[in-house]
Amino acid sequence: MATLLHIDSSLFPGGLSASRAVTEVFRKVWEEQHPDGLVIYRDLAVDPVPHIGIDAHTAAFATPAERTPEQSAAFAPRETLIEELERADAILIGAPMYNFTIPSTLKAWLDNVILPGRTVGEAPSAEGTPVTVVASRGGSYAPGTPREDFEYVRNYLEAVLKGSLGLEPDFIVPELTMAPRNPAMAELVPLYEASRERAFEDATAKAKALAERLAG
Repeated sequence: MATLLHIDSSLFPGGLSASRAVTEVFRKVWEEQHPDGLVIYRDLAVDPVPHIGIDAHTAAFATPAERTPEQSAAFAPRETLIEELERADAILIGAPMYNFTIPSTLKAWLDNVILPGRTVGEAPSAEGTPVTVVASRGGSYAPGTPREDFEYVRNYLEAVLKGSLGLEPDFIVPELTMAPRNPAMAELVPLYEASRERAFEDATAKAKALAERLAG
C-alpha cells in the first residue's frame, strides 16, 4: 500500500490558492492510481506545527532516558512528523512564495523533521523519497527575468530537501498568479493562464509517472 505525505502551506483556502489548486490535481490523480493507498495530510495554515524551542532542540542530542520531562514533551511532536516523513513513499508539498521565500509554517515543518543522525547525515532515513513541490509565485523569477536573483523558494528547497534530507525533489512552478488581480499586470494574464494550465498538466503527468515508478 503506497503512502503519500501531502503538505499544504498556503494561507488561502481552496480555489483561492494557486498552489492548493495544483496539489489537489496531483493528489486526485495519485488516489486514482492508488485506490487502496494512504494519504497523510497536513494543512500547515489551518494546523501549524510548533516552532522549535530550546527543549525540542536539545532533546535531539540526548537519549530518551536522558531527556527531562520538558524535553520529552517538546520532542514528541517532532517524532510524529519525522515518522510521517519516513513512512511516505512519496511527498507532495504546496510551497507558495511569500516575500521571496517559503511560508514560515513550512519552514517550521522542515525545522522539525531535520534531525542530525537520523533524517540528515551520512544515511538519511528518508533518502531517495520522491517529493513533488508546487512552488507558486505571484510574479516570475525564471532565469533571465529582472527578479531572477530574488528566487529563494526553489533554490532553498532544493538545498534542504536534496542536500540535507536526501530526497529527490521535482518542481511544478505556476507563476504570475497575481496577474488576474493586479491591473498593472493585466497584459500578463495570458502568460499566467498558460502557466496555470501547464501546472495542471504537469501535476497529472507527474502523479501518473510516480505511480508507475512505485508500482514497478
